[in-house]
Amino acid sequence: MNINDMEIVLSIMKNSGYSEVVDVPESAEIIFINTCAIRDNAEQKVWQRLNYFWFLKRHWKSNVATGRSQSLHAPKVVVLGCMAERLKDKILDADKMVDVVCGPDAYRDLPRLLEEVDYGQKGINTLLSLEETYADINPVRISKNSVSAFVSVMRGCNNMCSFCIVPFTRGRERSRPVESIVKEVAELWKEGVKEVTLLGQNVNSYNDASGLEKDVEPGSNWRFSEGFSSIAKVKKMGLRFADLLDRLSLEFPEMRFRYTSPHPKDFPDELLFVMRDRHNICKCIHLPAQTGSSTILERMRRGYTREAYLDLVHKIRSIIPDVGISSDFISGFCGETEEDHADTLSLLKAVGFDMAYMFAYSMREKTHAHRNYVDDVPEEIKQRRLTELIETFRESTGQCYDSQIGTIQLVLVEGPNKRAPDTQLMGKSDRGHRVLFANLPIPDRDDVNTQRNPVVGDYVEVHISRSTRASLFGEALAITKLSSFYNIMDE
Repeated sequence: MNINDMEIVLSIMKNSGYSEVVDVPESAEIIFINTCAIRDNAEQKVWQRLNYFWFLKRHWKSNVATGRSQSLHAPKVVVLGCMAERLKDKILDADKMVDVVCGPDAYRDLPRLLEEVDYGQKGINTLLSLEETYADINPVRISKNSVSAFVSVMRGCNNMCSFCIVPFTRGRERSRPVESIVKEVAELWKEGVKEVTLLGQNVNSYNDASGLEKDVEPGSNWRFSEGFSSIAKVKKMGLRFADLLDRLSLEFPEMRFRYTSPHPKDFPDELLFVMRDRHNICKCIHLPAQTGSSTILERMRRGYTREAYLDLVHKIRSIIPDVGISSDFISGFCGETEEDHADTLSLLKAVGFDMAYMFAYSMREKTHAHRNYVDDVPEEIKQRRLTELIETFRESTGQCYDSQIGTIQLVLVEGPNKRAPDTQLMGKSDRGHRVLFANLPIPDRDDVNTQRNPVVGDYVEVHISRSTRASLFGEALAITKLSSFYNIMDE
């Protein structure tokens, strides 16, 4: 989300006359630092960067004199995003470190806030919005020649999980109209983008109710995954995430689609069926579990039990057999016992995740946990349990990679392998695995008489011959089209 937010900010600044982006902060007249507030470690890194930028401000003249800086003015430092919303007063009081604090729903106000700094004021706008989606903003892509891009489809979160600060820093859920998303994806296709990741704090809760008063009929009810619930109520049901994926996959048959980050409660059957039936919707699902203990899940206010989560995994794999599943886990949440921890380790083994993000719990102010629980698991125990989580994951994830040996995977070439840039290329499979293969001439199925080296943006058929816990290795067979590959595999 931060990458996409920064691309929105660059577009707003460009439209206000700020046309040049410099390569190093030493030469910048405006320094943006986009922040995350989910974990304490992320915030500590931001403070470290702010200290460095404060040093640049104080020594701007000497940097210019020595040729280290090309800036005509001392830099203005702007803090964006979730941390700006959560710690606005503390940031502005931090010994003149920061000039502007701008929350995630106030980016349109940045030009005015920067002008206030010129008049000796500090600019601040951290108001949250019930409507802002930046649907009319055409993002300025940070990676100019990338074959993949991020497209935000909704913002905010209504789940109010007890550990999570996102509803307080990103606000309530609101979704972009389908038409605005289709328009942005069409522009990306014209620019040569071959893969789009749809983004949202709770992406599969997407709900475009903008046309309800016109020609879109409201649904009879909001269907959750079986065995899941939510404290949030849906007032209007419009076009859901399955409808959005259906539309995009049909209109752009040669473009791949991924999405993140979803909530397990919003996987109705129709979403799984459209993923199964469309070759260009990647067969990988991020399914945050957070813990394997039903007791801790209830304390986290996640809206499901361990059993319901495992049942959903079984249903997903029965409908989409070769699906890749990744997850999130928190070790040491309030009140977690050794038995609860053991339940999480056993869940890791039972599911066999392709990938997982694992963190020790850090309490965030304003959350339900901060108001109602005690952070009673000692730090050394959190870290020991986290280490055990990581070790258990590494033992089980190898099986996910080994299962791909002997298969033919379609790989979108992203660039050279940094460790062997002259001889190897790398890309991702449909399932999201990193795949490496030799950069050699291979047949092009569009021209049967041609052999050539694959280039960035090509889809390449790769026969997988070996694996590690992080990568697949194989032999490139042919360059092909996305739809052609799946037509061949279906025959």
